[in-house]
Amino acid sequence: MDKLKVRLLSSFLAIFGVCEAQEKITVSGKVKDSQTNEVLPYTSVTVNKETSGAFVIGTITDEAGDFMLEGLPLGNYSINISFVGYQQSQRKIYASGINTTFTLGVIPLNPTSEALEAVEVSVKREVTNAALSKKSFSLTDNIANSGGSVLEAMKSMPGVTFDQEGKVLLRGSDKVTVLIDGKQSSLTGFGNQKGLGNIPVSNIDRIEIINNPSAKYDANGLAGIINIIYKEEQERGVNGTIGLSSGIGAFSIRKGDLPTDLGSYYMNPKLIPSIDFNYRTKKFNYFVQSEIIIQEALPNNEFTTRLYSDGSEIASQVPENRKQFRAILKGGVDWNLDENNRFTFSAMYDREKHIDTSQVAFINLASSQRERYYNWKEEEITSNINVVADYEHSFEEPGQTFNANLQYTRGLEDERYFLNDSSSIRIGRDVTHIKAVEHTLGLSANYAQALAAGKLEVGTKVRVRRLPVDYSVERGDNSIIYEGLGDYSDWGENLFAGYANFVYERAHFEIEAGLRAEYTQVFYTLDPANIYYDSNDDYDYFKFFPSIRYTQKLNQNNNLSFFYNRRIDRPGEAELRIFPKYDDPELLKVGNPYLRPQYTEAIELAHKFSWNTGSLFSALYHKKITDEYRRIYSVDNSNPTYDIINRIYQNTGRTLSSGIEILFNQDISSYWELGLSANFFNNKIAAYTGTVLFPYERPFYIEESNANATILKLTNEFRLPWELQFQVLGLYYSPKNIPQGKELSRSSIDIGVKKLVWNKKGEIAFSMSDLFNNYGIRQEINESDFTALYQNYYETQIARVSFKYKF
Repeated sequence: MDKLKVRLLSSFLAIFGVCEAQEKITVSGKVKDSQTNEVLPYTSVTVNKETSGAFVIGTITDEAGDFMLEGLPLGNYSINISFVGYQQSQRKIYASGINTTFTLGVIPLNPTSEALEAVEVSVKREVTNAALSKKSFSLTDNIANSGGSVLEAMKSMPGVTFDQEGKVLLRGSDKVTVLIDGKQSSLTGFGNQKGLGNIPVSNIDRIEIINNPSAKYDANGLAGIINIIYKEEQERGVNGTIGLSSGIGAFSIRKGDLPTDLGSYYMNPKLIPSIDFNYRTKKFNYFVQSEIIIQEALPNNEFTTRLYSDGSEIASQVPENRKQFRAILKGGVDWNLDENNRFTFSAMYDREKHIDTSQVAFINLASSQRERYYNWKEEEITSNINVVADYEHSFEEPGQTFNANLQYTRGLEDERYFLNDSSSIRIGRDVTHIKAVEHTLGLSANYAQALAAGKLEVGTKVRVRRLPVDYSVERGDNSIIYEGLGDYSDWGENLFAGYANFVYERAHFEIEAGLRAEYTQVFYTLDPANIYYDSNDDYDYFKFFPSIRYTQKLNQNNNLSFFYNRRIDRPGEAELRIFPKYDDPELLKVGNPYLRPQYTEAIELAHKFSWNTGSLFSALYHKKITDEYRRIYSVDNSNPTYDIINRIYQNTGRTLSSGIEILFNQDISSYWELGLSANFFNNKIAAYTGTVLFPYERPFYIEESNANATILKLTNEFRLPWELQFQVLGLYYSPKNIPQGKELSRSSIDIGVKKLVWNKKGEIAFSMSDLFNNYGIRQEINESDFTALYQNYYETQIARVSFKYKF
């Protein structure tokens, strides 16, 4: 590969953070007599380049007429099959990286007495995969957020933002499916995302963003898929990495606390030790990875100012002061039984305990008096056990594989709330206890067959989930807990799926088409004592989810792709749960057991252009979401002494989102690399009228809104002497419309420096996020009975020092 191609490849890898080696391809087939169908042993098989006709590699068929050629670089080739007394046959191979195994199948040769003629075929080398369907980001290159969580590491990734509940948004939507090593797991939940803020980056190799998944992926996740890839050592013997990260969070105050004795935590200490141990032999690979989080934190610091239609003005603050201990242990063994069969047995144990405390003051802004004083303590233990068995079989014919996966997950949520109120209105002591145990069993099977010009994938999946919840209340005097909730609920979901996905690849274009069919059964059973919903929910549906990709290879440096897919987002138990959360008893969060799935149709046109020292990726996209569900605000004025605002999940009609995403990367010099990502989009929310059933029936309204928004991210990375790297990351999110209001602008500047030590086996890093403390979330809410300013100045400023050593 000449220097120009090396620079082109390096530029592409830099913009997407990929650190993988150039792939090689394998070509195989069987040669037979076309008339007698007998195999032809010792047939000559040669590979030639097209432009020069130069010989690349050759072999002969074995006694069974089979041949296999391995180790060919990506590119376009002519495969020439010749045998004395037969006409020469030719097959063409177009390999850009989508498919690395080509099975030519049976190649019939026609008998003839004529001499064989030489055929020359031109070749055009493809440098990068032409699909443009996936972006991969190495966490080694994420210096400004090193030592933190996966959630923090994703700040720099294009199209990624975060909402007030700590969820990741891709191109404005929080409906994101999170995978671990390509599979759903207990660590991140099944269906939509969870827990990213509590996964340390210590043992993570890279993060992939797939905006347009093919049919082989589950259909849920309208915004796309985030795939978290754990590190995997390939070297023989004992090796691994040990790491330690320590830091301080919330070291400046964006807004002063309202008058309470406790206020909000600041100068919060963090400690995250980690280890990645690997022992590989010829047949076995044993691996253990562990991470621990020990910290004080401020995951939420919510200020809300409400102006009601009767003229009253109330301000409140909910500082969620947290002491947390979390341990994640992942281990297993890969067993290469022989060249064709591989088993992997792995398990993951994740346990977290946190104690949250908060003192909530309610201030009457007209009199500046504290009218109510409310405090609570939450003690919660969550744990997940994930056990996986994988089997992979490679057939004798290269490129033909079968994979089966069996997975069991047990999840535990054990949460106690101690609620205390001391004010002129009431003296109350309440205790609530939620215990939920989830059982999920999944079985999937996938078959792949490499073809002469692409590949075929088919598969099936069955997943069964059960999540019963027990809810108990110890009521004090003047209890604030709603009556008639019942003592339990039971939710279940059965999913049956099958798919077929076909890839066809030629020299100048590729087509990928797939169809996924999913049949889903859902039930949600309520305690008959529940007075707010008059029936249990039980329904099923069968849907098709097509996906299409067409890629035109314009030339060596230009690729153009068109995508279409249809996806679904199913509400999980968390969105359905009927038991409210009393963090703020006047701004109550609660689910809706009658929620229905939302559907998305998406189209996208993407283009990538590469040059010597940089590259440009651009994409035009459009999404139509029907039956979208999200939290809406609705006033409950049944309380004679103060109003309660319910934040409750509802289906809210249709949303249209259209935009352009740009990723630009340029090596300014040998020591300075510049990266820019921009997302300009229009969000159109249709008018909608619905009905809230909890705690009594009343209408809610969403006015039509249409607004433009911008997300900008600028990264500067400097390679300095003495093995030093310095990174500056700047973020800006413009205002944008949301149902019942708008979200205001915010920004952040993060910095990081990294030094390699001990012959590059060690790494020391310092990072500091949100230097000027401008990353908090602010929203303006407008409802018919009130307006509100919501400000969440949670812990965004964190300074960390981290150390890693590879052995």
